[in-house]
Amino acid sequence: MARVREAMRAAGAERHFISTLDDIAWLFNLRGADVSYNPVFIAHALVEAGSATLFVAPGKVDAALAAQLAADGVRVSDYAEAKPALSALPGGALLIDPRRVTLGLRQAVADGVQVIEAINPSTLMKSRKSAAEAEHVRRAMEQDGAALAQFFAWFEANVNQARITELTIDEEITAARARRPGFVSPSFGTIAGFNANGALPHYHATPEAHSEIKGDGLLLIDSGGQYLGGTTDITRVLAVGSPSAEQKRDFTLVLKGTMALSMAHFPRGTLSPMLDALARAPLWQHDIDFGHGTGHGVGYFLNVHEGPQSISRAVPEPHMAMQEGMITSIEPGVYRAGQWGVRIENLVLNVASEQNQFGDFLKFETLTLCPIDRRCIDHSLLTRPEIDWLNGYHAEVRARLLPLVDGAARDWLLANTETL
Repeated sequence: MARVREAMRAAGAERHFISTLDDIAWLFNLRGADVSYNPVFIAHALVEAGSATLFVAPGKVDAALAAQLAADGVRVSDYAEAKPALSALPGGALLIDPRRVTLGLRQAVADGVQVIEAINPSTLMKSRKSAAEAEHVRRAMEQDGAALAQFFAWFEANVNQARITELTIDEEITAARARRPGFVSPSFGTIAGFNANGALPHYHATPEAHSEIKGDGLLLIDSGGQYLGGTTDITRVLAVGSPSAEQKRDFTLVLKGTMALSMAHFPRGTLSPMLDALARAPLWQHDIDFGHGTGHGVGYFLNVHEGPQSISRAVPEPHMAMQEGMITSIEPGVYRAGQWGVRIENLVLNVASEQNQFGDFLKFETLTLCPIDRRCIDHSLLTRPEIDWLNGYHAEVRARLLPLVDGAARDWLLANTETL
């Protein structure tokens, strides 16, 4: 709160109105369950120089929490009072983010108030995870990786043996995560697409329309979990039966894109959209492209999509600069309509690289811990540095997950982290 107030003063504002739910959850260090998959609660907030008001529906904040908030200078008010509070402001300057409040609330601001429009200060602040938060995320990634090892061991033992559908994947992967400590919920609805369904980037199986997973092909699984220590988001593609040479080629080109960006070093403050081409270049070399962004920010036990950074074809803006502590996805893909889709996604953390005569550089630490299916790789397309990166990644995955798994999951992990 002190840091937000400092940013308010720098902008020349005495007050700051916030409607973005993840900003509010982060600023007040609270979580809720009003929105599926996102641990946020419906609220508005008004921050002033010496106090703050949290506008939330009656009954959501109990007496003990209200007392704790009051001790920190936070008053709890009815959600419906947010708009009247804006109309009753006595003057001065109010900071709002025009992209993150409704037109109705903007129009409710009293006529005598000077409105300063800028991005919410908390948007950048919460994107830069502290060292303690980053360590909690690493532990959450280990639990998530252990859950995935259990799931994949089950899948490998049963595919083409028992009936498995895309709906089964969602049920089993969620059940595996639910057995891990600190798990709260999925971070979004699981995407499990077999063959042609995997070519639809935002496909969701339904009871009325889904595929059985059998025979030969590629299974794309994009899933994630909300843990008390962090938010996960991972995509893996698995070989079912025997993948074709064309499928291996697409898989390997996507993997090259994931690795190219994962290995990047770049000056601190580089605008995140500028990094997008690094992941696309291996695909462009073969006249292939994909129609979605390469990477989005991820919250700390918050929304699985957050800003301000975006590794994409977005028009760069100053607030999109890459800073230490940001967590971002890397997820290039190839989608062949009616045939198959490939996407390989890891989450990465911006960490310091080196300061020298050329500047202050950052690099990525890969956070996600889960093997990449080597059965889908065309070895002839990989360079020595790429093979070294993959072997190093699998060695890290093995070392950190082995203490957390046993039985079939341990056997699967050992088999799938062998040196390439």
